[in-house]
Amino acid sequence: MKALLLTAPSSLTLTDLETPEPDAGEVRVRIAACGICGSDVHGYTGSTGRRIPPLVMGHEAAGIIDAVGKNVSGELIGQRVALDSTVFCGECEFCCNGKENLCTHRQVLGVSCDTYRRQGCFAEYAIVPERCVYPLPEQMGFVAASLLEPLTIGLQAVRLGNASPATRSAVVIGAGTIGLAIIVALKSYGVQRVAAVDLDASRLNEAREFGADAVFEADQITAKQLAEWGASSADTDGADLVLEAVGAAASVETAIHAVTRGGSVVLVGNISPAVELPLQTVVTRQIRLQGSCASAGCYPEAIELAASGAVDLSRFVSRVAPLEDGIDWFERLHNREPGVLKVVLQPSEISEGEANVAV
Repeated sequence: MKALLLTAPSSLTLTDLETPEPDAGEVRVRIAACGICGSDVHGYTGSTGRRIPPLVMGHEAAGIIDAVGKNVSGELIGQRVALDSTVFCGECEFCCNGKENLCTHRQVLGVSCDTYRRQGCFAEYAIVPERCVYPLPEQMGFVAASLLEPLTIGLQAVRLGNASPATRSAVVIGAGTIGLAIIVALKSYGVQRVAAVDLDASRLNEAREFGADAVFEADQITAKQLAEWGASSADTDGADLVLEAVGAAASVETAIHAVTRGGSVVLVGNISPAVELPLQTVVTRQIRLQGSCASAGCYPEAIELAASGAVDLSRFVSRVAPLEDGIDWFERLHNREPGVLKVVLQPSEISEGEANVAV
């Protein structure tokens, strides 16, 4: 099969690999679309320790089931599906309690680290357990479906932040794909006011289009000013909820100082392996710090939001390109080409008519 292989840090090669076969309980998906995630762009340089070569990266994917292993119904062949980026066992304590993102045996598509290597979806075919695919509505195209994965990340963060119509203000720090997905999720949960913060003015324009009520350039506003915007009464001194989608020390500190006493900060970004915290501020202001990892049970909600028209996933997509152009696009994204939010690669040429859309 054709695949985009990471052979060394910052070195990608388009090559032919052996087509994998599904084992018992698994399905093989012919990949029609796979988005380039920011974690791939950062990781392929070797800086995160989670993209150790050789590796086929890619985890934001959709396609058609074309083969099944033992104990999987052959009726699934031809079904159009989105792939969960988290590969979970379905049997451990966490999985049984609806926390499959914390599975004891958790792996992530397109990730290799000290403990495992899981080939991803920048290839014509990928293998996943049957439980890790979700049927797509007939009207949803593959490119749009590949954006379900980042939408689930946003939904998970908003769920963990206990967002609701009672949430008077929320600040999202970082307006990349995940930040925009968080904005969409916040608005779908009825949050009254949402602000976005980013260094990139073009991303802030996107944030407005995705529903942000206010936008701020990160180098033009202080945490105190953000807190003043977020205050919703004479007694509050910051936003009810802040969601950090960058994962850098400065933005984490800004998030902590922008939230009100007794408020919540949800940490989604994780570019930096470690950051210093203003501990006394967190303790004396009784700030709740909540990590948000991947997603758990969010795919049905994400599919429903997209299918209902509440979210137009295609708006996330800046470019669609064949797998052969992936090497060039990784370099351009790493160099932060302006005006590009999400690039989706197409490893296989699949017409919608090839799929059996009956579930």
